[in-house]
Amino acid sequence: MSLDTDTSDTAAVAGRLEDGMANGVLSFPLTAFHADGSLDPDGFRAYVADRIATAPGAVFPACGTGEFFSLDEDEYRRVVTVTVEESAGRIPVVAGIGYGWAQATRFARIAEDAGADALLVLPHYLVTAGQDGLVAQLEAIAARTRLPLVTYQRGQVAYSADSLRRIAALPGVIGLKDGHSDLDRLQRLTLAAPEDFLFFNGAATAEIQARAYATIGVPAYSSAVHAFAPEIANAFFAALRDGDEGTLDTLLRGFYVPFVELRDRAPGYAVSLVKAAARLRGHSVGPVRAPLTDPSDRDLADLRTLLTTGLDLVGAAL
Repeated sequence: MSLDTDTSDTAAVAGRLEDGMANGVLSFPLTAFHADGSLDPDGFRAYVADRIATAPGAVFPACGTGEFFSLDEDEYRRVVTVTVEESAGRIPVVAGIGYGWAQATRFARIAEDAGADALLVLPHYLVTAGQDGLVAQLEAIAARTRLPLVTYQRGQVAYSADSLRRIAALPGVIGLKDGHSDLDRLQRLTLAAPEDFLFFNGAATAEIQARAYATIGVPAYSSAVHAFAPEIANAFFAALRDGDEGTLDTLLRGFYVPFVELRDRAPGYAVSLVKAAARLRGHSVGPVRAPLTDPSDRDLADLRTLLTTGLDLVGAAL
């Protein structure tokens, strides 16, 4: 099975993403749930509209921060549809897809019908595979969607330079998000890739390593902090772009490093702490879904204090 990919459309989406990545952080919105765990589409609409209003480079609904793994297909459709409606063509919408290629293809079709511009292929489920298998997984997905693909290497997915050349040659595969922070390997991948292939830093709390990634030609990054404090995220992005080392160090010491230390207190805090911070900012995003758990009262208190500190550093208010 193979679908015809419109190379001009693919190039146009890649160009929009490249422009966005140069001008703002990449936003990965939370998915809003009611207290009983059911999807809250109205809460999500208000929340994602607020994210888009802060001018990110692109928006990535239903990905890791958006708890893709906990969404059924109907919920996924609603989340992507709302994001497309609220973006109204102003910024690219890149929807997450995942699991094995067969299920990823089902989500890809939903995202395509909902009007997404591209897809982020999340690491596949459970199994460890060799390089030929990693390439075959992406080949199978690319053959079954017209939307451009960005692949995410993290966990059990790590491409060799040869595999990168192979996937970059696939019609519709336009970029790679890196979550390994192995700069030696990543530099080899950037050198093996075509000149127009897109790369961005997808490490947890990517700002911590943003300067290091930029030195090997990967300045673009996703920002979990943008999910709850776009004022802080945008101030950091501007300082990185402008070479303002003093502001970078101030934000790293005063906010980002303490945030990472707080995030590392418990498994799953990379999502649940972010969601708790969004609630502290007044967003109706609700709790996380199991197996994730919301932060403890002690950690919430520390989060509130840290959030106040971070916002004070950039002159914003809690």
